Amino acid sequence: MAANKDGNQSGSGGGFFSSIFSNIGSAMSKSVNGLLGYEGLEVVNPEGNNEDAGAEAQRGRWKQEDRDNYWKMMQKYIGADITSLVTLPVIICEPMTNLQKMAELMEYSYLLELADECEDPHMRLVYSATWFISVYYALQRTWKPFNPILGETYEFVNHAGITFIAEQVCHHPPIGAAHAENEHFKYDITSKVKSKFLGNSVEVYPLGRSRLTLKKSGVVLDLVPPPTKVLNLIFGRTWIDSPGEMILTNLTTGDKVLLYFQPCGWFGAGRYEVDGYVYNSEEEPKILMTGKWNESISYQPCDMEGEPLPDSTLKEVWKAAEAPKNDKFQYTYFAHKINSFDTAPKKLLSSDSRLRPDRYALEKGDMSKASSEKSRLEERQRADRRTREAKGDEFKPKWFNLSNEICPTPWGDLEVYEYNGKYHEHRTAIDSSGHVEEVDPKTIEFNPWQYDDSEVSA
Repeated sequence: MAANKDGNQSGSGGGFFSSIFSNIGSAMSKSVNGLLGYEGLEVVNPEGNNEDAGAEAQRGRWKQEDRDNYWKMMQKYIGADITSLVTLPVIICEPMTNLQKMAELMEYSYLLELADECEDPHMRLVYSATWFISVYYALQRTWKPFNPILGETYEFVNHAGITFIAEQVCHHPPIGAAHAENEHFKYDITSKVKSKFLGNSVEVYPLGRSRLTLKKSGVVLDLVPPPTKVLNLIFGRTWIDSPGEMILTNLTTGDKVLLYFQPCGWFGAGRYEVDGYVYNSEEEPKILMTGKWNESISYQPCDMEGEPLPDSTLKEVWKAAEAPKNDKFQYTYFAHKINSFDTAPKKLLSSDSRLRPDRYALEKGDMSKASSEKSRLEERQRADRRTREAKGDEFKPKWFNLSNEICPTPWGDLEVYEYNGKYHEHRTAIDSSGHVEEVDPKTIEFNPWQYDDSEVSA
């Protein structure tokens, strides 16, 4: 796995980024033919080749009637960005919101403690990059999280001393912001996605800005993640691939990590594989990194050509924790903690995702109630918007402020929201108040609304 001087791998890894999606299609996909109304849709079996597509098309979670109705609704959107265009059915959802999903990155935060305490600037990047890779184990779930309501929040405590707050700061387009902090690090993200619907698949591009600050050294790291493709939305078993480049740059020193998430090929070849290097500011490779994002990541010092140093050994830096067997939503144990009130702080905000009645109903297996509650919340959100427009008001987030910064990404520009520090003041006031009345959080009514019921426009 040699490295070129410009920081790219030579051989099969270097230069594939522009063709990753076409490689997937040509390697394993096959059109759904002979079915009226479904001509041209591609089916991809990640464990086989293009001869297996016919059998794969008969698998999946959709009943025939649901599949037909979904396709009738969605076919007009082929080629479009569907991020906020359509309301999707509960049948494809998991009992978690996008704000909660943002918190799943906190699971392996011990890696950031190692990074913060590390004196070697290149090993510091190994630990930090691995932390960002670790969340992909959770992101491989094929269920869609609920879109947060404007003003919805998610709070998370009781894990590694971390205080985490996320808020839905914009509805069109959907944008979430989050801040996490403990004694070792600060993490800030403005999260927005752009999508392209292709019929039986959708490409998802992460127009976000992620900044990680390690407190001991003061270095600031910036992340550019790879895109994601969700395959077999209608025909076949839904699965996820994230082929492309992940770039983590030390904005303080100019050092960086460049990793390649390999595309899945025939019979699963390359699936989950990650390979790349830590480079110094002169773009010289210092440490190679390799592994699978759903299993483990290892590292090894290397020479100027990217080859392992003599007498060095490949060492494991992270291994995915064991997950529950046959979990309905493919949840990890940590994902269950995120939904639990055990990780909720005292005096939980009434806008918290845990309190959403549609999410809770789905978690308890009541699909009908989840669907009706989801519709009710969406209609209430529309009523809030009409009232806001009638009054000439603007929505202002509580815990984040819109900055003047415009962040360029490979997929478009992003308006950046900054943490305003008010949540820290809010929590400090509660924690220092002495006596806090115990309230069963399950009795709190979900309330992210800007206006009272009596004020909203019908």
